[in-house]
Amino acid sequence: MEDNVVLYAKQISMTFTGVKALSHVDFTLRKGEIHALMGENGAGKSTLIKCLTGINDFEEGEIYIDGVEGKVKNHSTKDAQNVGISTVYQEVNLCPNLSVAENLFIGREPLTKIKTIDRKSYTKRAQEIMDELGISVDVTKNLEEYSLAIQQMVAIARAVDMECKVLILDEPTSSLDDEEVSKLFKVMRMLKEKGVGIIFVTHFLEQVYEVCDRITVLRNGLLVGEYPIEELPRLKLVAAMMGKDFDDLKSVKSEDAGKTFDELEISARGLGHTGTIKPFDLDIHKGEVVGVGGLLGSGRSELARVIYGADKANSGTLKVKDKEVKINQPIDAMNLGMGMLPDDRKAEGIIADLSVRENIILALQSRSGMFKLMPYSKQNELADKYIDLLSIKTPGRETLVKQLSGGNQQKVILARWLATDPDFLILDEPTRGIDVGTKTEIQKLILELASEGKSIMFISSEIAEMIRTCSRMIIMRDGKKVEELTGELTEERVMKSIAGGDRDEK
Repeated sequence: MEDNVVLYAKQISMTFTGVKALSHVDFTLRKGEIHALMGENGAGKSTLIKCLTGINDFEEGEIYIDGVEGKVKNHSTKDAQNVGISTVYQEVNLCPNLSVAENLFIGREPLTKIKTIDRKSYTKRAQEIMDELGISVDVTKNLEEYSLAIQQMVAIARAVDMECKVLILDEPTSSLDDEEVSKLFKVMRMLKEKGVGIIFVTHFLEQVYEVCDRITVLRNGLLVGEYPIEELPRLKLVAAMMGKDFDDLKSVKSEDAGKTFDELEISARGLGHTGTIKPFDLDIHKGEVVGVGGLLGSGRSELARVIYGADKANSGTLKVKDKEVKINQPIDAMNLGMGMLPDDRKAEGIIADLSVRENIILALQSRSGMFKLMPYSKQNELADKYIDLLSIKTPGRETLVKQLSGGNQQKVILARWLATDPDFLILDEPTRGIDVGTKTEIQKLILELASEGKSIMFISSEIAEMIRTCSRMIIMRDGKKVEELTGELTEERVMKSIAGGDRDEK
């Protein structure tokens, strides 16, 4: 390895159930460097980190660490820590009911001469560590008394005191406010000066350009490239992450571009949820399809969740059909004529051990209440209707939904909401992971629903399909609504907006 390199991963490959999660990926981290690891959902970032930290037993490749002779093969996170690799995750993995000092030294407490734990010694050392990092805390207080930002600082301080050479920060800023992010960056820069190599995983572009020296981009398990920060402007970074070549981008005009919609269905003013989405204004008209674009983690899904009540808004107002409403939970939204297809169909969509019929009638039955059971004949009628309407490929209505393909499971969830006859439908990644034919069917259905007067919010990572279906687009970045695109929508115009306008500087 070169003298200034602290970690070198060479030709790392990893396969999960026949799917190549990483394919011959190289990664180089230098001493005293903050290195962003970037990529969209499924790019391979988390898999690479797990290979480095001993969670994944990768099948091909080599890892080298400064100061360790020969190749390194970590079989556990403890192995990784022993060679100087520490990881701090978005969800802090410490003990909130113990003091800050106890968390710093848990599992490695200093002992007295008579082999009892030397609390006085580690409490003093803990305070020194936190003071050295400029973190103002009382180390004798329980960790739970401090904010998530401070808890992350404690996790970082623990890693530093264990003399880590490589510090991996996996989405550490997702739940922090601007002031807390600034404090974290201050600590990161301090560690950089001490020669620690930092791998920074984030979806926030602004933060990358504020604090990082170098960027590695992964896409679909492949290495796209490694770039000095000054050589990869925002627009090119987004293009690299999304796999777009600007020379090949074609202008595609939405048929509804410039169309006037009169009747308001949804009107939000200053609506927000602390920690996930900054206050935003949004109007959606009857019969309109509005796209919500942005990179993963930009706030697309969070915006939808606040409107639908999955995350209760703690600022602003929401009007439905010009009447101010309070939506405290999804059932309130359902009663107001809303439906939401979530982005994670397995975790939040299908009920795997129920039949196709039961999954289709679930929302309608929930709205009616558990004491007003829908007649079995009506259930069958609805199930058959939507199986036919959406061409759901299933042996029968009583087939367990988990036995269907992903695309057909998606259609079942869509059928569930269509059965409620909603006025406003939120579709979060409705075509993710399904075949091209089914994607086309769903896109056509969206346009048909809009022509019938239904209002649609369409969230997707695929810009081309939003351009085909949407009359205008909302662009999200770093938890904020940053732009609203109307008129002619093109891929280049949308991607420039996602990247941060026409800026080509750092």
